[in-house]
Amino acid sequence: MKLAIAAIEILSPGLKRFTLAGAELPWAGPGSHLVLQIPGPARVWKNAYSLTAAPNGAYRIIVRRVGHSRGGSAWLHDHASLGDVLEVEAPQNFFNPPRSAKRHLLLSAGIGITPFLAYLQIPGLAYELHHCCKPEEADAFQALLPPGANAVLHTSRDAFNLHELMAKQKLDTHLSVCGPDSFMNIAVTAAKSLGWPMAKIHLESFGGATGGKPFSVRLERSGIAVDVGPEESLLDALEAAGLTPSCLCRGGACGECRMGVLSGTPEHHDHYLSDAEKASGKFMMICVSRAVTPELVLDF
Repeated sequence: MKLAIAAIEILSPGLKRFTLAGAELPWAGPGSHLVLQIPGPARVWKNAYSLTAAPNGAYRIIVRRVGHSRGGSAWLHDHASLGDVLEVEAPQNFFNPPRSAKRHLLLSAGIGITPFLAYLQIPGLAYELHHCCKPEEADAFQALLPPGANAVLHTSRDAFNLHELMAKQKLDTHLSVCGPDSFMNIAVTAAKSLGWPMAKIHLESFGGATGGKPFSVRLERSGIAVDVGPEESLLDALEAAGLTPSCLCRGGACGECRMGVLSGTPEHHDHYLSDAEKASGKFMMICVSRAVTPELVLDF
């Protein structure tokens, strides 16, 4: 789709809200995300952003200005203007609230609150939201909450007792977590220690791909070798080489980009593969994961 930037709102020094408008937009429910194609000096970047709202004829997203940005958030914050037209992939949803749950415990940190802003618009949803943020951004996030929201903002993770919060939840509660990997790992560890089954834990990573040591990949079936730089993901490197591997969320959550590993050791950063699958080293999620060894041979 081609969508025009219809509004830009400054929420805080590091947060901007964008309204993207177009004709006959596909319906997008709570938990949906968009992938924007963002122009760069040497190539086009693809970044995924959760929809905070989808009013008729428009989509709304909130973008954090990321330090050491590859180009996506920096371009949107520094160069995007009203009327600019962007290529946008149709919305996908891998984080919709389970309708079978009687209650929802929503945990977020930083920009991870964005999918939950859409959740709070569901009539009659029984939820409890706890959001961790920096003290200087508390007012900005508070202003995003609807009147009467059952939400608590925490400006210190050390003072936020996740274990105690989860221990007092009723058995019919479903846990949904969105935020940086460090926050999500703490939340999942606490839930597992209390016996929460994975079937009642719903995750959406907002860390995306991170950099690391450069490595190379050899694609067995394609006969192509690709170098992956320290500041790009494996998925980015393959796309820059003109390849089109299957992908949807670009955040290690949906499983669409899972690829077989024939040789080498992957470094896992996803929230999709099981612990056993990660330990086997036979598969990896190419959108966020990297390599421990200098080279990987992939079944592609």
